[in-house]
Amino acid sequence: MTKQQEDAAGASDAAGMSDEELLNAVGPAFGKLRRSSLLEVEDPISQKDLGRTLVLNVVLEIGQDGAREVTVGAVGAHLGTDPSVASRMVSDCISAGYLVRAASQQDGRRTVLHLSPGGEELMVRFRRHQRSAFEYITADWSERERLDFARLMLKYVASQESLRRRGA
Repeated sequence: MTKQQEDAAGASDAAGMSDEELLNAVGPAFGKLRRSSLLEVEDPISQKDLGRTLVLNVVLEIGQDGAREVTVGAVGAHLGTDPSVASRMVSDCISAGYLVRAASQQDGRRTVLHLSPGGEELMVRFRRHQRSAFEYITADWSERERLDFARLMLKYVASQESLRRRGA
């Protein structure tokens, strides 16, 4: 079965679903999205580095506004993991050369995290990989469908982030 035939079959399956069935199918579909990141498209990312990008994304997100310093504890809180798991994940990124530790400019006793040049390069590759995967997956979608999906996905993520902040 070709990609187009598989896509058409998936679309027709969704078209035949009741509203309730369609909404119940969203959760499992999101689980499949993460796995699709492993698609062999342009400039593939290893499975190990794909996991590391989760930590690097969090470091970038926390440090984005410049108001908060990025610590191992902040990474753990953002990921919803205990401190020992966060510490192992961060240590792995440091060992791989993607993160560096530095002294806090606000409190010299505290250690903060920054992406290394290698981490920045990995994130550029990862973003290219994500875009290539999106373009491959949506190759037979209209431009309008692609843009509508992108807007709705970003709206969903923003709403999810708002809910996460409310619970913090």
